[in-house]
Amino acid sequence: MIRRTALLLATCLFALAGSAGQAQAVGYRYWSFWDRAGDQWTYATQGPSTARPADGDVQGFRFSVSEDSKDSARPRDTADFATICAKTPAQEGRKRVALVIDFGTPTDAPSGETPPPTRTACAAVASDATTAEALATIAKPLRYDTNALLCAIAGYPETGCGEQVKTEEKQTASEKKDKGTDESEGPSVGVLAAIAAIAALGAATGWQARRRRNG
Repeated sequence: MIRRTALLLATCLFALAGSAGQAQAVGYRYWSFWDRAGDQWTYATQGPSTARPADGDVQGFRFSVSEDSKDSARPRDTADFATICAKTPAQEGRKRVALVIDFGTPTDAPSGETPPPTRTACAAVASDATTAEALATIAKPLRYDTNALLCAIAGYPETGCGEQVKTEEKQTASEKKDKGTDESEGPSVGVLAAIAAIAALGAATGWQARRRRNG
């Protein structure tokens, strides 16, 4: 009886360990839009078609798979305005907007597509231009859906627009850092409980075996 119970718990342990590492969640593959202040990226509070950046602003776009804005991956480039717009002189009546375009990782790419390298560009546009208008000057072709959702920058990706995908909940340490989280990884409470139960059964089995020998 004890042997059968131990085997059952061992099976549960492996199942729990597997589910902890392979749990599936529903996410979306899309371009997220970011503002930068100092060395920090923050999720933009409005879309690129309505945002009107000022001269000297840095804004970014990142293509990735995420469940919502809270876990969305930030642009990975750290270049500042002075670096990105160093070769673009100021002009009266116009503004310069530094743009970072991060095409994401192969893991986030649609099937059969390879993300281009991250790029930066300085858009010199009219003083009242939106971010979308600035983006159009440096990263064509852009593609939008019927609801004006930005689907592609510089032609990437070739197809799809905010489609739903399944993702693994488990993340590597680098992915968590990239998304602005630093939670430590470790076995779940269920896995630890199963380990403790199996250890207790092992001790009980050994005690009963010694009792039989001594009896």
